[in-house]
Amino acid sequence: MWFSFWKSRDRFSLDELRFLTEQLMKVQIVNDVNKDFVIEALRSIAELITYGDQHDPAFFEFFMEKQVMGVFVRILKVSRTLIVALQMLQTMSIMIQNLRNEHSIYYMFSNEHINYLITYSFDFQNEELLSYYISFLRAISGKLNKNTISLLVKTQDDEVISFPLYVEAIKFAFHEEGMIRTAVRALTLNVYHVGDEAINRYLASAPHADYFLNLVKFFRDHCINLSGLVLNDTKNLGSESSTHILSAVDEIEDNLYYFSDVISAGIPDVGKLITDNILKLLIFPSILPSLRMGTETGVACSLYLICCILRIVKIKDLANTVAAALLCRVETFKSRSEAKLNGYSSGQGFPVECQKANEDEGLQVRIPNLSDSLQSLSEDKLHHDNCGSYALRESLLSFITNGDDIQVSGSLSVLATLLQTKELDESMLDALGILPQRKQHKRLLLKALVGEGSGEEQLFSSANNVTKDVISGELDSYVQRIKEHYGVSCVWPEVGTSSQLHRSQVLDALVSLFCRSSISAETLWDGGWLLRQLLPYSETEFNSHHLKSLRVSFQNCCGLILEEARGTWPDFLITVLCDEWRKCKRAIEASSPRKDLKCMLLPPYDSSSEEGFSSESSFAAGGKMCEVVKVFVLLHQLHIFSLGYVLPDQPPVHPPIDASANSRAKKAGVDSLGPKPSAELNLVDAVPCRIAFERGKERHFCFLAVSLGTSGWLVLAEELPFKPSHGIVRVVAPLAGCNPRVDDKHSRWLHLRIRPSAFPFTDSAKYASGGKVKTKALVDGRWTLAFRDEGTCKAALLMILDEMHLQSNEVQRRLQPLLDLETALDSSSSSLLLEATISRTLPPNSL
Repeated sequence: MWFSFWKSRDRFSLDELRFLTEQLMKVQIVNDVNKDFVIEALRSIAELITYGDQHDPAFFEFFMEKQVMGVFVRILKVSRTLIVALQMLQTMSIMIQNLRNEHSIYYMFSNEHINYLITYSFDFQNEELLSYYISFLRAISGKLNKNTISLLVKTQDDEVISFPLYVEAIKFAFHEEGMIRTAVRALTLNVYHVGDEAINRYLASAPHADYFLNLVKFFRDHCINLSGLVLNDTKNLGSESSTHILSAVDEIEDNLYYFSDVISAGIPDVGKLITDNILKLLIFPSILPSLRMGTETGVACSLYLICCILRIVKIKDLANTVAAALLCRVETFKSRSEAKLNGYSSGQGFPVECQKANEDEGLQVRIPNLSDSLQSLSEDKLHHDNCGSYALRESLLSFITNGDDIQVSGSLSVLATLLQTKELDESMLDALGILPQRKQHKRLLLKALVGEGSGEEQLFSSANNVTKDVISGELDSYVQRIKEHYGVSCVWPEVGTSSQLHRSQVLDALVSLFCRSSISAETLWDGGWLLRQLLPYSETEFNSHHLKSLRVSFQNCCGLILEEARGTWPDFLITVLCDEWRKCKRAIEASSPRKDLKCMLLPPYDSSSEEGFSSESSFAAGGKMCEVVKVFVLLHQLHIFSLGYVLPDQPPVHPPIDASANSRAKKAGVDSLGPKPSAELNLVDAVPCRIAFERGKERHFCFLAVSLGTSGWLVLAEELPFKPSHGIVRVVAPLAGCNPRVDDKHSRWLHLRIRPSAFPFTDSAKYASGGKVKTKALVDGRWTLAFRDEGTCKAALLMILDEMHLQSNEVQRRLQPLLDLETALDSSSSSLLLEATISRTLPPNSL
């Protein structure tokens, strides 16, 4: 028999299929002797059936006539080797994936052979076999539709009572191997998107609905793991811990996208199951309590999770319930779940007395009477309030005004996420104090148009005439839902709550943020974006205190800009400022925030901490200058915006002017492009010196320092022997940041720091996410110039200081319009008036 198998035949022929089938039917047991034949026969049959499905229907007709599926099942039963089971699963997967004829699929699914293979007791301890099995199940799910899925279920009285494909697959939904979890999720989505009502009822009924509960528990475990990684990263900074955090974030976002895909399948009961479990198991017992003021651990992770959940899982009830909870005043927390997001119970950080006083109660929350000003958010009051009597919304504002960079970034991201969540009712945004001004006016206008008296009155009256019914309505229903479904007791005070007060608190917090010097520029830009969303075109909500605070902060920043004009990179200051001006304008006028949510989990990038660079290096100085410029640009634009002006596309700076004919640069023959190697210069002011670029190889040069406009250079030239007072440029270095210093022991030696000529922060392609440098930046060099006597050395030093002074003065002159707010505003309004005049005078077809 085995000899005839190897005889020469047409491989893709019906005779070959007939021969292989007959030989398999003769096999009584599969052992080490005949296993190779059986494996090859199974593989060949899969190829032949696939070929026949595309070229000759007679192949599959023979397959059905001889009931080859039954032969496969019998072979599996009599097999004693693992490798045959592997080949069987692979054979079935290949055939199911490649069959295109619907009748062929119906036949494959129409008997119990497929369900027998699905429920067969394979040895899943073998990872390879498990992988083949999951691929087999996924191949089946890829062929499901309303017709084929009915062939794989058992029904009784029109109700599904058994669905082996789904039941067996979800057993591996939480396998440690990510590829297996991904395959199972793809299979479940294929099932959900079939849209069969009877099967949907089966999936949403007990005990199968436990799968969705377990999904949320699995997701919660990943959240706990992420919180631990973030906490560890704050203690042990390093690229390895950041890599682990990003990996955990990817896993969490994959889980949330899976939730979203499941909900999009349109199974109402399943969507409600997921929403309820996320709220019961994660948000109420762990995430929201972690936002309590004074809680240090888990804040960043909780803020990230709120943003991530609301951005990905787009469910109206979920979004509005979270928003309603943020408006609640937290009285007492008592965890009803074993979930511990931070490794502690959900009540961690609350006074013990408060927990004991309410140990027999559930989670209690009170809607606050926010008649206090933003001063109620101050730290003193927070420490003296009884048992945390404040709203979580106030906690977010407190993070903005008093928190560190990560807390500020996270809180801004939460407010931005709520603002952009389309599923959130406008009344919720209004209650939170973040309803954009244009939507607020539109809402009041609609109320006025339909005849509601208060709408017209509020639209044309002062901002404080907002009645207490602004945040009622939908909020009532969600507060009641929180109480009934999630065991959170909410109490409405008798005194009305003003949404305008909430709005003014948000505005106060943002203005306070812009006056903080310890927050990174990137985070401040996010605050600028949020402010622009709330007040897109009007300055009416800025009071005199706001304007004064912004002006004081701006003046302080002007002092820092002037320091940079005399610092290490003045020659790049205006270029960087113009570039950051455009970037900032785009950022705060964008439709959505720029920052990736992952950034709030990682420590902010500090250029001075870059490996191989000290805090005194020019690289660190460049990073500091970029931060100062970004803050300066933001404050300048906010001030223009706060007064109702439109932001210009370019910052108002003075144009360059021609250098004096008596300047060293002009006398030396240096043009605007600067001295180039091998170029000829006039050395009338040059000083002879010696320098060794290599040990034991001292060279003689003529040293010259020159500045032209905002640029400056240190030049080493070789004097021409036959042309007195002229020389050839050999070495050129930047003048700025050279920090000239006469040696303490050798008064004829002059030490210079040589900064890189290229600014390391202009090319964004060199930087990865999080600000990490992908390519090694240039380090600072050192020159030690030796002069013939002490007087010559001092002359060279004075020449350098003189040219540096001229360079910084020119930078300051060009920046002067920016430093004077009144001049800048006049310039801005003049340019806008000119644009308006041109637009009125030009004919319509002039473009």
